[in-house]
Amino acid sequence: MFPSLLKPLNEGSSALHDPAGLHVGNFKWIKGQWKFKAIGYGLAGQVMPGHGPLTAWHNSSFAQLDEAIIRAQFFQE
Repeated sequence: MFPSLLKPLNEGSSALHDPAGLHVGNFKWIKGQWKFKAIGYGLAGQVMPGHGPLTAWHNSSFAQLDEAIIRAQFFQE
């Protein structure tokens, strides 16, 4: 069994971590859908919205947070 990649932050957002545990973005509930917001980190550790390993998926929309679908689409394990 894989560890969970989604970590609920509050009612309208969840953090996404890659299989190694690195925070790579957030899902936010916006206008009736879940939008993915990619996050990267600079050399000094600064948060860089819209960057990181999943930049190509930034602003992708999902009807629901289905971890199996997200895992297959983002990480292709």
